[in-house]
Amino acid sequence: MPVVYKNRKNKTYYLHQGKTKTGKSKYYFSMKKEGHLVNKIPEGYEIYEHPANAQVFLRKKQPQLITDLEKHVVNKHLKNLKIKRPYLMDVRGNIITIFESSHDPDELKASFGGIFDIFSRSPSETESLFQAITTEAAHYTPVLRFKLVSEKDRAFRAERYCCLGSIDHWIYLDGPEHLGKESFFDLI
Repeated sequence: MPVVYKNRKNKTYYLHQGKTKTGKSKYYFSMKKEGHLVNKIPEGYEIYEHPANAQVFLRKKQPQLITDLEKHVVNKHLKNLKIKRPYLMDVRGNIITIFESSHDPDELKASFGGIFDIFSRSPSETESLFQAITTEAAHYTPVLRFKLVSEKDRAFRAERYCCLGSIDHWIYLDGPEHLGKESFFDLI
């Protein structure tokens, strides 16, 4: 049975194996069912879905520097934000990055909700159709990140992504502090 992965946009990807110019094995995901499909994930690798565009990769396993408790704290705060946009969290090395959706589902529903009613027979079918279309169209942008600056104290520095033309990079906001600090999440 080949390795199959369904991303958040409900697209199915298959793990393929190929060869580099030097004859070494290389692995990649494709939506094509044809080719040299792989039956299991190679040792030391993991599947990774990029938050911005839901593209799927096979990458070497990353060391886990961020604890499950710290991930839970961030998720809890994201669910309690006043702005009800969809957010995704990505963890790489010592950095937790928050990605914000390009759309507000409530605004889209208010603007286009009647259109979905035309194509469906029931409210639940309307909701399913709306969810499928908005999930497919969503694009996520990095907006905030927490960088672990002290493993001993578990202290993080908050940074915001700045895109003012010539200044496209992360800028310091606050910290170092523990992730439980409420004001960290007021920065979104």
